[in-house]
Amino acid sequence: MLRRASGNRVMIARRALAIAALAACCASASEPLRVLSAGAVEPALAAALERWRAEGGGDVDVAFATAPRIAERLAAGERPGLLLAPLRVVEELERAGRLAAGPVNVGSVGVGIAVRAGAPAPAIHDEASLREHLLAADAVVFNRASTGLYMERLLARMGLAAAVEPKAIRFPDGDGVLRRIAAGSGAEIAFAAATEIALFQERGVRFVGPLPEELQNRTSYAAGALNGAGGGAETLRLLAFLDSAASRAAMAGAGVQ
Repeated sequence: MLRRASGNRVMIARRALAIAALAACCASASEPLRVLSAGAVEPALAAALERWRAEGGGDVDVAFATAPRIAERLAAGERPGLLLAPLRVVEELERAGRLAAGPVNVGSVGVGIAVRAGAPAPAIHDEASLREHLLAADAVVFNRASTGLYMERLLARMGLAAAVEPKAIRFPDGDGVLRRIAAGSGAEIAFAAATEIALFQERGVRFVGPLPEELQNRTSYAAGALNGAGGGAETLRLLAFLDSAASRAAMAGAGVQ
């Protein structure tokens, strides 16, 4: 009698574990895919995900951050199912053996020039005209991420670092840069990813144009699925979709080419 009761308890425990495992599996399957993405590709990724959903793809939860912040979050242990970041970041993860799949190149973004809406648009078409407007500006605004780091190198190359530094205003990300230029005054000029400027064109920001071609810098972006992050087949399906002609067309329409 005691042996039978003990056997029943074991059977009940096994059933409970099976039910719990099934529930966890179902809960995981119903959760949206988690994506951590660079902010510069936000409008392009939104356009691609619209196509993804139209073609029957599941829910996707996207968090945006600058490249330095992405590196910090990954170092702190965050594990999104899919990462979309500057190519060098994704390649470093691949070399470290931390990718389950990828990298998939999704395109590149160039540096744009912006002023506040209603301000005169500076005629910048070459290095000489850029130099003129940088020296005349009351403030030069850029971020501390990929675009801002490039602008600092460009200013040094042009011999303008010392002249611009007293009026340089830096923000952690492009969002801060563009909010600042929209609320600014006087002769202020901003540099940000062209895709981010596009998001602010109806929010007090005027897109002047890209940096002159001979001074331009394009940051390449790639996607990869991280090891041990969950998401399984659906994550790999989204990664494959980002490598498709439909996704590339959607992203190109939003400035990632």
